Amino acid sequence: MPRPKTIQIFLPAGDPRGVRTAEITTRIVQVVEVPRSQLAEFIKTPEALQVGVYFLIGELSEAGLPRVYIGQSGSVGNRLVQHNQNKDFWNRALVVISLTNSMTQTHALFLEWFAIQQATQAGRYSLENGNTGARPHTPAPLEADCHEIHETAATLLATLGQPIFEPLTNAPTARGEKELFYCKGSGADGVGEYTTEGFVVHKGSKGRAEIVASIQGTSNERLRKQLISEGIMAAQDGMLVFTRDHLFSSPSMAAMAVMGRSANGWIEWKATNGKTLDEVKRQVVGVAD
Repeated sequence: MPRPKTIQIFLPAGDPRGVRTAEITTRIVQVVEVPRSQLAEFIKTPEALQVGVYFLIGELSEAGLPRVYIGQSGSVGNRLVQHNQNKDFWNRALVVISLTNSMTQTHALFLEWFAIQQATQAGRYSLENGNTGARPHTPAPLEADCHEIHETAATLLATLGQPIFEPLTNAPTARGEKELFYCKGSGADGVGEYTTEGFVVHKGSKGRAEIVASIQGTSNERLRKQLISEGIMAAQDGMLVFTRDHLFSSPSMAAMAVMGRSANGWIEWKATNGKTLDEVKRQVVGVAD
């Protein structure tokens, strides 16, 4: 159950797009966000000498997912210097450290492994890690510490604009229900949710395999090809099936991907009672009780 929190964000140079440090005021975990262009300044700080877990964030993948590399080091500054030489894709690093310098290498190894598992499960980012590795042996007391560190780091990362571990879908209501919308027709059978970030098409949704002539050679066709090339949609029984939940920037982009044609998602996505997404979500705004 989410609880209210007070988060402090400090701008060492006063630049909101420069180095930023974030912490929950009652905890000892801190996240330092470092633009790649300011790495030279960061490695001079005491924080750069600590044991930590880091996230390299960069350009979008072909399917529109932000790319991330997750790592750990006994000296995060030195490791970031190495990545500055041999990894091109990233433009910002987010470093998780302890304010009391109490994070050990054992903590960092487990946190790296766990973060990769959780990021893969969330499906928001395209992971640049070559493999997930094996679960490291971690004594039970340290593992408990790691879960608390991860929970705090996940909140801070999301606050800084990188919701790497946040679920794509809405939480169920108190009655365990979800508000689902359906897109059927043109050889498609999709189900999804309208969220604060856009529209999520659920895993298992079925899309039309072919596209109509009017979107050939357009950005819509290219997006569908990218979804297929990255394995988000896969051919199955003459249809394209979503292999995992996927967030689209708008209901219309989601409907297009499912139906293989240009579509007004506000009309195509419908609730179980037949009302359109437009009727359920847009027309009620501003209507007095």
